[in-house]
Amino acid sequence: MSESSESGAIRQVSIERLFADNHDRLGLVWLSGRQGGSRVLTGESSLKPTIGQVGHMNFIHPFRLQIIGAAEAAHLRALPEDALNASISRLFTTELVAIIVTNGEDIPTHILDQCNKHHVALFTSQQPSPHIVDVIRIYLSRVLAESTSLHGVFLDVLEMGVLITGASAIGKSELALELISRGNGLVADDIVELYRISPDTLEGRCPAVLKDFLEVRGIGVLNIRTIFGETAVRPRKLLKLMVHLEDHSNEQFSELDRLQVSATYQEILGVPTRKVTIPVAAGRNLAVLVEAAVRNFVLNQRGIDSTKEFIERQQKLMEDGS
Repeated sequence: MSESSESGAIRQVSIERLFADNHDRLGLVWLSGRQGGSRVLTGESSLKPTIGQVGHMNFIHPFRLQIIGAAEAAHLRALPEDALNASISRLFTTELVAIIVTNGEDIPTHILDQCNKHHVALFTSQQPSPHIVDVIRIYLSRVLAESTSLHGVFLDVLEMGVLITGASAIGKSELALELISRGNGLVADDIVELYRISPDTLEGRCPAVLKDFLEVRGIGVLNIRTIFGETAVRPRKLLKLMVHLEDHSNEQFSELDRLQVSATYQEILGVPTRKVTIPVAAGRNLAVLVEAAVRNFVLNQRGIDSTKEFIERQQKLMEDGS
C-alpha cells in the first residue's frame, strides 16, 4: 500500500498512491498539477513542529495536504481579487504537496494556475471536508506508521490480538492450529509485521507472501482459509497480549512462583505490551491455557485480579485466626 523501505527507514507514500487508494471511497477527481503526483508524504516524526500532515486551510500552522471546505471557500470568495490571489499564493510553500477542494465548491482560477505552476496536485470531491480529513488521517496513520517485524504467530483469540512467541520447534504453530480449530483466527505465521498506528497502539499484519498460510512440522504448509473457511483468518488485529512459550524441565516447573502478581511487559516500538510466560510441559493443554490467559487479561483490564483477590482472602483468614 505504501511506498516504504525496510523497518527503521523513513516511511513515505506518494500523492499518486494516496489518490489511487482513496479515489473510489472519496470520489476524488484530479483537476490540475498532474506533475505533482511524485511528491511524497512522510511520517510525523520527520515533520517540522510548525507543519501538520492534513487539515483545513491554515496559514499560521500550514498542512502538507491543505483541505478547502465550505468555510474556507466562503472566506476566499469574500476577498477582493488582489487579496484573494495573495492568499492563494501564500498556500504554495515548499512543504505543500496537494490541495483538496471539497463539498463541490467552485475553484478559483488562480488555484488551478498555481497548482500547475508549482506542480502541486489539486483534487476535488463532492464529499464534506470533515469526512475527507478523517479518512485521510486514518489512511496516513496506517501507511506511514513506524514498523518492525517479530518472529512468532499472531492470532485473534477471543477477539483479542495475541502474539505467541518462543524458541524454534517449541510448538507455536501446533498451538495456533489448535486455537484455530477452536474458532479463533489466524493473522500471521512465522513473521508478524507490527505498526505503531498511534502513540499507544500496535497493529499486527501479515506479509503478503505468507497470507492465509500456517506451517506445521510433519504436515507442511496449510492454507487456513481453504481448510477452515473465511472466518478463520483476519487481515489485521491490534496487539494486546504476548504469550511466550518456555520449555521447562520438571525441576524448573516445580520452582515456578505460582502466586506471581507482578505484571511483565515488553516494549515494542516504544509501546509497552503485556506479556505472559507459559511453561511448556507434557500433559498441559496450551490452547486452553492461552484462552484462559486472554480471559484473565480482560479481567485485569477491568480492575479484577484473581491472584491478588486470593492472597487478600488468605491474609484476612490468617488475621482472623490470630
